[in-house]
Amino acid sequence: MADQYTIYIDSILRNGNNNSIVISGWALDAETKTVPSIHVEGFDGIVQISYVYRGDVNALHKLASNVSAGFQVELDGNHNHSNVIQLVFEGNNHTTKKEVNLNQKFPLVPGTEGKIVQGLKKIKRGLGYFRRNGLMSTLRRLKMDQSPGKSVQDYQVWISKNENWDVKAIQKEIQNFKYQPTISILMPVYNVEQNWLEKCIQSVQNQFYPNWELCMADDCSTDESVRPTLEKYAKSDERIKVVFRSENGHISRATNSALEIATGEFVALLDNDDELAPIAFYEVVKALNENPELDLIYSDEDKIDMQGNRFDPAFKPDWSPDLLLGTNYISHLGVYRRSIMNEIGGFRPGFEGSQDYDLVLRFTEKTTAQRIHHIPKVLYYWRILPTSTAADQSTKGYAFEAGLKAVQEALVRRGIKGTAHHAAGNGLYDVEYEVLSTDLVSIIIPTRDGYDDMLRCLNSIVAKTSYPNYEIIVADNGSTDERMEKLYAKFKGQLGERFRVESIDIPFNYSRINNLAAQKAKGKYLLFLNNDTEVITPGWITKMVSFAQFERIGMVGAKLYYPNQTIQHAGVIVGLGGAAGHCHHTYPKGDFGYFGKLEINVNYLAVTAACCMIRKADFEQLGGFEEELTVAFNDVDLCLREYEAGHDNVWLHGVELYHYESQTRGYENTPEKKARFDQETKFMEDRWGKYIANDPFYNPNLSRVGGHFGIRLED
Repeated sequence: MADQYTIYIDSILRNGNNNSIVISGWALDAETKTVPSIHVEGFDGIVQISYVYRGDVNALHKLASNVSAGFQVELDGNHNHSNVIQLVFEGNNHTTKKEVNLNQKFPLVPGTEGKIVQGLKKIKRGLGYFRRNGLMSTLRRLKMDQSPGKSVQDYQVWISKNENWDVKAIQKEIQNFKYQPTISILMPVYNVEQNWLEKCIQSVQNQFYPNWELCMADDCSTDESVRPTLEKYAKSDERIKVVFRSENGHISRATNSALEIATGEFVALLDNDDELAPIAFYEVVKALNENPELDLIYSDEDKIDMQGNRFDPAFKPDWSPDLLLGTNYISHLGVYRRSIMNEIGGFRPGFEGSQDYDLVLRFTEKTTAQRIHHIPKVLYYWRILPTSTAADQSTKGYAFEAGLKAVQEALVRRGIKGTAHHAAGNGLYDVEYEVLSTDLVSIIIPTRDGYDDMLRCLNSIVAKTSYPNYEIIVADNGSTDERMEKLYAKFKGQLGERFRVESIDIPFNYSRINNLAAQKAKGKYLLFLNNDTEVITPGWITKMVSFAQFERIGMVGAKLYYPNQTIQHAGVIVGLGGAAGHCHHTYPKGDFGYFGKLEINVNYLAVTAACCMIRKADFEQLGGFEEELTVAFNDVDLCLREYEAGHDNVWLHGVELYHYESQTRGYENTPEKKARFDQETKFMEDRWGKYIANDPFYNPNLSRVGGHFGIRLED
């Protein structure tokens, strides 16, 4: 029978007390969305099989909530058995057998495998990507991964260029700080290996900034090495405090115990096997001297293996409220004002695995964007160990369920009607807001002829749009194709007064054409749409309205694909490749993007006007599109004005359209066009130079060449 099941073994764990073995993983028929039954061959002892809900798998494969694709197979340890067994998966008239070696070390500790095994793991990941996305997408992604700034070696180059600290100069600067607050480091401890615990503590002791206290709470460790290690360090350094809990309460309660003995104005969070960069608290206090009103400070981070090699840096954006509802991008290093931490009650039991995510969601509700600060430097090294989420996320399903709960409760606390769902990857979440009022949406489509494009675009709107209340305004810029009149008549017959054509026969000026059409719009919302687009997702307008209805939201953007299933638009980075450029450009459809950003909603400074929504009141108050920008950057300029008006622009991953713009088109292929483009570029540089130099939603350590989130190696 054919092997049709997708099967993954996450772990093979042996209980040292009774010698029983538990095999965990998941299995699924990806086509029929059904789960097979399981039995074991090659073992005649007692077998217990249980089926487990896996939120990560359900999200990835879009399964119903009642489908439990995970499994746990427990083999009795009081029975002699062979080293190799067969797991047999059956159902839907087909069977798949999976051979399992019970003596293998699994999961492997990342960084300890041989080079051959590491290579095989890369091949396996590549095959997984191939199965999900196909050959062409895989080849495109491989090409991107080989681009400058994407390799492990590139990161080592970056470290050598950016981490040459002048210790004497830093120490002198610290002495001159007018504000030198105490920072209390909260560190829960439980059964951590002595080697990692000591490295962690020593990374605190090695801080250039001396005014700290390390508050450690041992959560009733059973490892006999833990207590004497903690006592040794507490005895040797008066800045180190330890509390020993009488019972195990898990990470939230343990961290709260550390919080109870903290006296600093600020608290920092540190896991007991991770490390801090020596400049960590110097950089934090430096920021506080520039703005003592800050409540939350966070930094970039990377990972560190068991040999001390650093890799996989997470270069983060500045404060991004919509991104935070999609993933805990703040994470490490986080430094919090202790008074607010106490006000919200510290960590909440019941959110273990995502307790820091729940904390930051609650904490940021008690402060403002102006009091949250991002330090774009790698100040935290996240240790890769088998017990950490960084090592193998597939075994941490409980953490992702806790994260989902944290996001859902945040919506309830904030009085927002909406539902949180798992997104396509582990630790990624999608928020679906309820549309409170289906107010009129005016879709504005400028065109000059373009019969085939317009026909495809209009057909897709009418056929696929589920939102009940919209009108279409065609801004006709002097069409001469006789077929256009018949086209307009066709849709006028279908839609009646919901379809109008405004004749705007002027020299081409994209901004003015749209401004004049917008004056005729009756809707509360304006949806600007290029004529060479095609709607994919029926709920596209509903999703856009669900965000645009909030006063804090400015421009709402969409996910646009080229016809070859690659990304045309997924947000605009100001200063990328000049004045502005598209990020994730040409990434394959289905790719998660940089730290999942293609599968969640993301704040950007700007989105493209090829498909975007804005409240009409905002549009009018801002004066519409800048008419000096006749072709290029008019959408970016409008978005920047929205941002400066205090509104968050957001790109939505779930609003999908095709954009039939040529992937390799050349806008500036004549002297006249080049001159116009240079003029519009200078306009942007003069008006928006500060954002071109530093886009707050794009880390300065990322390359300005291309939109592939490579490490910045250029000067």
